[in-house]
Amino acid sequence: MKCGTTSLHYYLNLHPEISMSSKKELHFFVAEKNWQRGIDWYKSHFTNPTKIRGETSPSYAACHKWRGVPSLMHSVVPNAKLIYILRDPIQQIISHYLHQKTCGVESRSINQVLANCDRPNNDYIVRTKYYFQLQQYLKYFAPEQILILTLEELSSNPQATLKKVFRYLEVDDSFVIPQTDKKLHQTQNKIQKNSLGFLISKMPLIGRVGQLPHEMRWRIEKLLYTSFSQQIEKPQLALEIKQKIINLLQDDISCLREYTGNDFSQWSV
Repeated sequence: MKCGTTSLHYYLNLHPEISMSSKKELHFFVAEKNWQRGIDWYKSHFTNPTKIRGETSPSYAACHKWRGVPSLMHSVVPNAKLIYILRDPIQQIISHYLHQKTCGVESRSINQVLANCDRPNNDYIVRTKYYFQLQQYLKYFAPEQILILTLEELSSNPQATLKKVFRYLEVDDSFVIPQTDKKLHQTQNKIQKNSLGFLISKMPLIGRVGQLPHEMRWRIEKLLYTSFSQQIEKPQLALEIKQKIINLLQDDISCLREYTGNDFSQWSV
């Protein structure tokens, strides 16, 4: 969540050998969400006969909240290739908070929200225990079935990062994302929606935008949110709370570094 899944979904869908679900977040393998809709409902989202078909659901990386996802996933697609995209944990937590604030779910300040972040199963904290989340999948999927990326590398060098993804998916890795699509999507991602922008996105007419082809949808959403949104000021974490979070995540991130061999040098933890 808030680690670049929307960008990655969009970029992958541009590749001629890949088709991503038109509805980005299917949440099918979450028992409490869409699992009961059945496998035919899931299949209905993958109608294009491309070599690779995929979907993107951040809920799959919240195993403390939605339990049993890796098991259900393995029961249907045991040979799936999974991509887990991460970002600096502190930045992820701040972005998660902004998302909740924008949606009207959270009214408190970020420091009020995180004052008791050491309580068990705090959603902001456990979502950023990336190695813990990864471990739940390693019980069912082989390490070579899970590619780990970061938002930092996708943002700083999207083409090289996508080349790595394309190789992993065994599709043509010489495919280059058109510059116009890249700039358009980066502009879209910089827009922070305020409450009005969020409510607009929920209106019936605007909701149909999500059913349009990806290329058309991003252009329409850019126009809408540019007109009906404003920049939201990034909240500042109190130093003592930031240090508490770092202490809580240190062991998990150390295990992640050891497992991946990546030092994640840009991160604050």
